[in-house]
Amino acid sequence: MSIPHRSTGRPRAALGCALLLTAVAGCAMTESDARPAAPSPSGKAATVCRSLHDALPGKVEGEEHSTDATDSSYPAAWGDPAIELRCGVDRPAKLTPGTEEYNPTSEAAEVNGVSWLIEEQDEGYRFTTTDRAAYVEVTVPEAYAPEIGALTDLAEPVRAEVPRTH
Repeated sequence: MSIPHRSTGRPRAALGCALLLTAVAGCAMTESDARPAAPSPSGKAATVCRSLHDALPGKVEGEEHSTDATDSSYPAAWGDPAIELRCGVDRPAKLTPGTEEYNPTSEAAEVNGVSWLIEEQDEGYRFTTTDRAAYVEVTVPEAYAPEIGALTDLAEPVRAEVPRTH
């Protein structure tokens, strides 16, 4: 004799709650956890960025190149927290006449023959090349202070693969 089983709906409710919690946890990512979108350069910038990608070092600031899955040749990352490079980004507003942020006297530095715009961020710095055929952006978290040190590992491939504009 079998005993009839009566469903109370609790397993479904528990499953629904588990799915909801998983979705909420996925949405609870902090801004610092979010990876910047891969740029989508075209023409000469795309060609230059693919060459740069092939020439990037295996280590930056002693950190190994990340093997995060990406279908793009334009971003790269090293370490955790990640030092991130994006090639083919838009011209920074600070370097663009007519924009509200334009500042011809913005802070810049030359590291091993490559000129970089320096922008302080909440938890580190963003550096963007200023006189190259493609804009290369490097974001360095404060964990690697002094943040500009990461540029010494990246200057040679940038200098070799991304020609100057003038």
